[in-house]
Amino acid sequence: MSVEAPLQRHYFVDEAGDPVLFDAKGRALPGLEGCSRHFILGVLDVADPVALGVELDALRVELLADPYFRDVPSMQPERRKTAWMFHAKDDVPEVRREVFRVLMHHPVQFFAVVRDKHTVLDYVRQRNRLDERYRYHPNELYDTMVARLFKNRLHMTPEVHVCFAERGKSDRSAALGQALETARKRFETQWQLSNSSVIRARQSSPRREVPLQATDYFLWALQRYFERGESRYIEMLWPQVGLVHAVDETEVAPYGVYYTKKKPLPKGSG
Repeated sequence: MSVEAPLQRHYFVDEAGDPVLFDAKGRALPGLEGCSRHFILGVLDVADPVALGVELDALRVELLADPYFRDVPSMQPERRKTAWMFHAKDDVPEVRREVFRVLMHHPVQFFAVVRDKHTVLDYVRQRNRLDERYRYHPNELYDTMVARLFKNRLHMTPEVHVCFAERGKSDRSAALGQALETARKRFETQWQLSNSSVIRARQSSPRREVPLQATDYFLWALQRYFERGESRYIEMLWPQVGLVHAVDETEVAPYGVYYTKKKPLPKGSG
């Protein structure tokens, strides 16, 4: 019995850390306390976004009704945290475990690009020495990572829907759409293939688009590895990880390291 190929692909994009390199006075932030060392952009390929959203919403309702969590601060509606949506940083460990349990049994695939902000800062300083007019903007790093993340992800179905987690109040749908077009062109140039897929980009919030909450969990697990050396969370999800590209691990190759199922991340400290 043949299985029909899907007509659409649904991607949900979020970030861990942030692409900010300088404070308001122009002082470099990487290396200072409170500044993440890495910026990670991740995308979750979700086969059935509706089913995933329904199951996560049902789990949240179930946990909110559980007396065990009655007095947990993040579970109080007025806090607008777990009572509103799952967010790995805010959720207590018992809640995280239940969310991970749901994610591990859904047909999803996670892909990520990881940048070392110290290396990015070095690049920006080199650019400034060559061109005094150059000014770094966090969106620059974000958009280049979108193009890198999606280069080989846009040709597999006639329609591609990409939902980006909102960043601030500005609508960057046009810029993000252009970054996806850059990814498409790079794919066509590298492989000498035409890609006629219809690509639709939009921005939304994790509360409105529940699969973004799932993307957040994968990113949180990966960030714990790169920032703290804790591998147990991402190891648990690794069967659903398609690719993690550590761009700045250039000791062996100038393009960095591609971590896959056959080449997993080195084991961390915990």
